[in-house]
Amino acid sequence: MTLPTRQGIVLALAAFLIASGVATPRRAVVSAFRRTMSEETVTYRLQPLRRGLKELRTGFDGAQLALLQKLNRVDLDHLARLGYIVVPDRWDADELTYSPLPLSYAWAESRPKALVVYQPAQVFGAYEYGRLVRWGPISSGRREAPTPEGLLSLNWKSKGRTSTFDPEWFMPWYFNFGSIEGLSFHEHQLPGRPASHACVRLLAVDARWLYDWGQQWQLDASGRVWAPGTPVLVLGTFDFGASSPWRSMEFLARPIDLPADPFPQSG
Repeated sequence: MTLPTRQGIVLALAAFLIASGVATPRRAVVSAFRRTMSEETVTYRLQPLRRGLKELRTGFDGAQLALLQKLNRVDLDHLARLGYIVVPDRWDADELTYSPLPLSYAWAESRPKALVVYQPAQVFGAYEYGRLVRWGPISSGRREAPTPEGLLSLNWKSKGRTSTFDPEWFMPWYFNFGSIEGLSFHEHQLPGRPASHACVRLLAVDARWLYDWGQQWQLDASGRVWAPGTPVLVLGTFDFGASSPWRSMEFLARPIDLPADPFPQSG
């Protein structure tokens, strides 16, 4: 099946769902998903996972496990608990090819660095002059404490900080982007859904990378901000009434289309 899409992206859908419980394997549902970027094509399938972490460690190497965590929006422990996982048919493509976010974003072209947090798909993208340089999964604010949409910026960072909600929670690679609200990027578990207290959780490898890559605000002698840090664009809201969209055929059929003008002037 070929679908017309913008920017020459060709999509077909691929998934393999094995029935559970009383269902029999003969009732499995089969479809297909294929995405083409530039000259690289990646096909995905939903593969059953029956033996958890043991099956993951014997079936995939370290680099493949790292990619599977990104595609399934979970950390390794939560990946092992899934009944089926999104798996690509090839592993040799550039990591950016697997990104659901666009490889270029016009809004970010004038900015040396910019972060995009797209909550509906629980994913972030880091851009340099409009070109994607890294992407990864997130866990944003839960239903009771959603991460606010809008344009913010990275402020200050710490290699580790104790949570104000629970002193037993330690947040490595903390990078604040909302000083009043206490919003930050930091390492924490990713369960495959928004679960934080409005912060944006990252995989350990992504949190450490962002800590080194992001630019802090610059303060004058009196402590006032005279140069903000890296822009942080938080877009959309998560549909808590739906299942994980990155596994749904409807979602996969539509590549993420970031707004050309995130904040259009009214009137």
